[in-house]
Amino acid sequence: MIVKHLEDVLGTKDDVDTETWNSRRLLLKKDGMGFSMHDTLIKAGTETLIWYKNHVEAVYCIEGEGEIEPEGGPVYPIRPGTIYALDGHEKHLLRATKTMRMICVFNPPLSGQEVHDAEGVYPVAAD
Repeated sequence: MIVKHLEDVLGTKDDVDTETWNSRRLLLKKDGMGFSMHDTLIKAGTETLIWYKNHVEAVYCIEGEGEIEPEGGPVYPIRPGTIYALDGHEKHLLRATKTMRMICVFNPPLSGQEVHDAEGVYPVAAD
């Protein structure tokens, strides 16, 4: 059994902070669950280009407001209680008007230190 608290991750190498987001990585590839789970803050007033061409992701908003705009698609508002799933590896823009707190699940799982490259992509974790 794995039991962790957010406080156990804050300030460690699994607390990855960038200009537009802060991902507190709760479960990672090393935990052997077949997915990773993150408590992520999308910072107010930011826009992030994201394209998980190597992963699928489900995201559940528990705080804040913003929107997601898939490439070539409509803009979807995000508020607490919204879930979206990037099951087609959609390239998208994620915008926060108020800091959003998101619970994110990735498959394949992240190893922990990934950040988006210039295309918005995370690399696949090496075995």
